[in-house]
Amino acid sequence: MKHLITKHKLLWTNKSFVFSVITSVIFFIISFFINYGAILYSTAHIGNSTTDILLQNLPVINLDLIFSEGVLFFIVFVTILLLAEPATIPFTIKSVALFICVRSIFVSMTHLAPYPDHILPDLDNFKYISSGTDLFFSGHTGLPFLLALLFWKNKYLKIIFLASSILAAITVILGHLHYTIDVFSAFFITYGIYHIAQHAFSKDFKLFTKGLETSELTADLP
Repeated sequence: MKHLITKHKLLWTNKSFVFSVITSVIFFIISFFINYGAILYSTAHIGNSTTDILLQNLPVINLDLIFSEGVLFFIVFVTILLLAEPATIPFTIKSVALFICVRSIFVSMTHLAPYPDHILPDLDNFKYISSGTDLFFSGHTGLPFLLALLFWKNKYLKIIFLASSILAAITVILGHLHYTIDVFSAFFITYGIYHIAQHAFSKDFKLFTKGLETSELTADLP
């Protein structure tokens, strides 16, 4: 605990780090407005459903508990993780914000209606984040995979996030909440987003990858 307090104190008393965190939060908030606009647009221009190689051959299984409550658990877990390693905050938040923005662009381009035979998830807690018509690409699948890429050098976190991504993929497929292409494309697009983030936020990425020792993390701060 003392080591954690020391890390927070050293970082939060550094103006450069604080500025980076503030800009990441602002970017994160803006990404939510962009996402909401994309949802409204895609809902207003919703098209027809289409056939799907997996959904046509798999029964509908209600895994709404994982789809909805699982997201809340995931958010809590990531929040605790960032608080435990404060140096990871700026790059992680900016990467997630970039993910949301890129996904919003894809959602605005693709207006397929949900597959006819699907479960009705409880979206009351996420009505400003998802409407059920924002299909391409799957955020449930892509976001945990993004976190897996970010924390790839930590084998335990890598396994947790990869397992979360695969579980989410299975959940949305069995619930017929996403088309197969929404799920499989998420891995490839997210991989690209991760590499874009590395270059777009290079200073934050350098801080992120310097290791988790306070002396190493603060050495590169101006």
